[in-house]
Amino acid sequence: MHLQQELAWAKLKIQVLEERLRQERIKKYGPGSEKLSDAQLQLLELEPGVSHAEVEAESARGVLPAPEKRPHRRKHPGRQELPAGLPRVERVIACTPEQCICGACGQSKTVIGYDVSEQLDVEPAKYFVVVTKREKRACQGCEEGGVVAAPVPERIVEKSLVSDRVVIDTVVSKYCDHLPLYRQSAILQREAGVEIGRATLDGWVMRVGESLVPIVGVMRRELLGGTYIQADETPVDVQLRDGRGQNHQAYLWQYSRPGGGVVFDFCLGRGREGPKEFLGSFEGKLQTDGYAAYDRVGGPRMVHAGCWSHARRKFFDAVKLNPQDAVAVRLVKRIDELFGIDALAREEKLDHAARHVLRLERSQPLVAILQSEVEAAGNSCLPSSALGKAASYTLSQWGKLTRFLEHAELELSNNLAENSMRPVALGRKNWIHVGSQQAGPKVAAILSIVETCRRMTIPVRDYLAAVLPGLADVSIQRLGDLTPTAWAGRRQ
Repeated sequence: MHLQQELAWAKLKIQVLEERLRQERIKKYGPGSEKLSDAQLQLLELEPGVSHAEVEAESARGVLPAPEKRPHRRKHPGRQELPAGLPRVERVIACTPEQCICGACGQSKTVIGYDVSEQLDVEPAKYFVVVTKREKRACQGCEEGGVVAAPVPERIVEKSLVSDRVVIDTVVSKYCDHLPLYRQSAILQREAGVEIGRATLDGWVMRVGESLVPIVGVMRRELLGGTYIQADETPVDVQLRDGRGQNHQAYLWQYSRPGGGVVFDFCLGRGREGPKEFLGSFEGKLQTDGYAAYDRVGGPRMVHAGCWSHARRKFFDAVKLNPQDAVAVRLVKRIDELFGIDALAREEKLDHAARHVLRLERSQPLVAILQSEVEAAGNSCLPSSALGKAASYTLSQWGKLTRFLEHAELELSNNLAENSMRPVALGRKNWIHVGSQQAGPKVAAILSIVETCRRMTIPVRDYLAAVLPGLADVSIQRLGDLTPTAWAGRRQ
């Protein structure tokens, strides 16, 4: 009996070591190697100079079926129609002279209609100079009236060489299209022959960010006044100019609610102080991943919910390391069934109350099965194995993961919050870092507005053009009317 236990323990230990070796090989050869067997990965070790393209080609042969969700077959929508709101420019193509004459009787043919087709077209950006002439008037009958001039239009950057549209284009290009300022400076030089340095462009961006900070403050108060917040965080480098010659790793914390606004908060660290200060005495529902900094924040009655996507990801990582692990594969499928129930609710356009009834009927029994299977999986493997870590994480989060069965408003996952981080992740690959600690809150304000507009399908250029000029002179009482949500409501 003792020898059998030692043998079972040795097998589990070998499995953990094989998982670690496979993990290192996948890290070495890239995501495409996840589909390859251990034998194939071992052969790659014997091949010097294997390219990522070769690994992708080998994995594309479909040696192992990927344990992802089943693809949902959508009905092909047919030929895509171009948006009706786009302006139309008609171009009439006339028949050739030979086609205009009837070949049978020689008479002229009459136009009886047109074959119509539409194509999306584009005009390259045209730079031009706007010459503004302000009227000056004086009384011809007397000198006492003096000279008056038309009022100066409100602008984003006073006395700037460029118009508001160029300033807004700079902000949108950087934070929506991830185009760093040095490239924008080169484009202006190439396309318009105007030399504007990166420091000047940065000054425009910081001016916009500073102007938007009060509006984002209102958005934060509105968010904290609600009942449901999803939160996540991501690193971003910042220059501190402290003589070390290295960037400091700061963090952007994102707080939002599904279907509503997004607020980014800039902090130099990843500690609990960030969410604790932002959330204050918030007593609604907070949904996050398993990061410990979100514990013991908010008010005493705050409900802390977990994320099923993070739990699934842990088990899916175990499947990637050992595709033959039937336990891990089954648990991934169980969690997929859980998401499938919510997907059905979305397809049928159920409100929160109706979805809650569906969850109690179908999700609750599935969750009970999941719990017993996760506990069994944790007891049958080493804690340091991928499956053991997945089971341990899921069971440690179990109370938070099952909160969705108690609160109808809660989503199954924190994916919406994670999606809001993608523009930041793409951006920092291009603009590399935040220029200073003081710039951090201004960058966070711009990202808050840009991401809120994206979520709510608000044209960000139109919003910034309507709100920014003269914003510094707007009273605090009026700021609530200038948030993206309020502005979009007035337009509708």
